[in-house]
Amino acid sequence: MKFALATANEGKIKEMCNILSSLGIEVVTRDELDINLDIEETGTTFAENARLKAVAICKLSKMPSIADDSGLVVNALNGEPGVYTSSYGGEKLTTKERYEYLLKNMENMEQRNAKFVCNIVCAFPSGKELIATGECSGSIATIPIGDGGFGYDPVFIPDGYKKTMAELSSDEKNAISHRSKALNNFVELLKSNKSSGECV
Repeated sequence: MKFALATANEGKIKEMCNILSSLGIEVVTRDELDINLDIEETGTTFAENARLKAVAICKLSKMPSIADDSGLVVNALNGEPGVYTSSYGGEKLTTKERYEYLLKNMENMEQRNAKFVCNIVCAFPSGKELIATGECSGSIATIPIGDGGFGYDPVFIPDGYKKTMAELSSDEKNAISHRSKALNNFVELLKSNKSSGECV
């Protein structure tokens, strides 16, 4: 069974393709399906936004479609940026400007606990949906370090590490990331549905 990837984010596409292929799942991208659609993320939770994308691409592709919505949750900022992670600070900011805005908002804060959260939703043409979650706990660095990964990786230090996510190799990141955990949980859900005879 092939799955369509609902995301248009190049960093996520690369990461999800790598993780899913290692788990034995074959995926095709929106570009490969010639789907060019701007899906408005109007949900108030990661799961709601992921579902909007998965259902939309499933309808267009007529294939099971995997979408993720993920973001950074910072305790000292009352959970911000949360579902607004990709637009934090304003729609026109670059990724670098976004994490610099985050660091500015956290100047002189001692409490820097944070976590990345990922919700995966897979929508099937039958109408069935599978939802999986993954989290990666850590803290916010005081300065950006590293040029790997994407998004807020240069300012996020995973628990148990002394370097940022952007300093980790792809294999290291994929072993601990919120997205990897969510995708692994999704694959387990998929297996359990198949073994129980449920039609997906």
